[in-house]
Amino acid sequence: MAWDFSTEPAFEAELTWIREFVREEIWPIETIGDEVTQAQLDAIYAPLHRRVKEQGLWAAHLPPELGGQGFGQVKLGLMHEILGTSPFAPNAFGNQAPDSGNSEILALAGTPEQKERWLHPLLAGDLRSAFSMTEPHTAGSDPTLLQTRAVRDGDGWVINGHKWFSSNASIADFLIVMAVSDPDARPHRRASMFIVPVDTPGVGILRDVPTMEHPTQSFGKLGGHAEIRYEDVRVPADALLGAEGEGFLIAQHRLGPGRIHHCMRWLGVSARAFDMLCERAVSRVAHGGPLADKQTVQNWVADSAAQIQAARLMTLHAAWKMDTEGPAAARADISLIKFFGAGVLHDVVDRALQVHGALGYSTDLPLEQMYRFARGARFYDGPDEVHRASVARHILRGYAPPPGGVPSEHVPTRREAARRRFADVLDAVTAND
Repeated sequence: MAWDFSTEPAFEAELTWIREFVREEIWPIETIGDEVTQAQLDAIYAPLHRRVKEQGLWAAHLPPELGGQGFGQVKLGLMHEILGTSPFAPNAFGNQAPDSGNSEILALAGTPEQKERWLHPLLAGDLRSAFSMTEPHTAGSDPTLLQTRAVRDGDGWVINGHKWFSSNASIADFLIVMAVSDPDARPHRRASMFIVPVDTPGVGILRDVPTMEHPTQSFGKLGGHAEIRYEDVRVPADALLGAEGEGFLIAQHRLGPGRIHHCMRWLGVSARAFDMLCERAVSRVAHGGPLADKQTVQNWVADSAAQIQAARLMTLHAAWKMDTEGPAAARADISLIKFFGAGVLHDVVDRALQVHGALGYSTDLPLEQMYRFARGARFYDGPDEVHRASVARHILRGYAPPPGGVPSEHVPTRREAARRRFADVLDAVTAND
């Protein structure tokens, strides 16, 4: 099957609109984003939301019957490549994490009543959500080790546990909580998902964890990674999202497309940093000429261009494969782009920062923020090492030991086999000589 990443002219026009809209309307928010309150930020977004909805680009990751556009992964990838140029852009289009992934979960596994109560207001921008899975004392790369427990009690459940890095939880209206509902089941059938309103008694949001990306972030600010205690949190039976024991399976449906979108957004960051690298190279003079004349800088430009192009084609291929063959067929491709794309992001931003010197290290440019963001990419949605191992296992399953333990490319063995195969020809030529 031939690869085909092309889109119709009408969608290309939409991408042009998105590109201009993000640059003219969203990039300016970056310069004041840390100074404004959440209420002020919401007021800034309100007219932007209206314009995006009028353009027919709101919540493009969901099907039309749920108020989205039903875009496939290739189209979504191309869109996210532009949105990735600014951390404030996805929110303007109704596909910001974690709300976008949570809406996909609700669309996939929610009952009609759950969709009416939680999904539709979430899509309308009237509610915010958080996904609460990661725990401070268990390996995030192995969700089968989760310790948060959900125990049946009468016609409901009682949840106890400790979570952190539940993104946006401090401003969320409801949480989707992953908890072990059957500790005796098979590892990938132990956990279930529950919808928990944030004001449920026993839900204690302790803090937004300061990070390299947001070292001084105030509590409740958009983008925070909250630490939460669940202490005897009682929820009714209809809080269960999907069937009992399906938490891990549902999470995989959420994470696959999300990783493609991550990688395309990283390409947007990389492209913006690359433009800054090239602009600096042709404008900064040192040691008798512009930096663009220095071989090291030329190498940085060429290497960055090659890496970005490779990552873009790999990511579009993974998106195309998901569109044409489904998530299971694209699993290895998604792991491949996850660690490769994170490396490209780091390398390109690092070179751009280096060519700007002290200016790049300062907050006068967005490069220092990009650099801190890039470091987190190596463990978001699973660390690089886990994805590398997954790719290697997938590839190696297609190989088997050679007969007798002799390498299949062993020259003496192949030479002897070739002599036997062509014996008649060789003998005939020798006889004629």
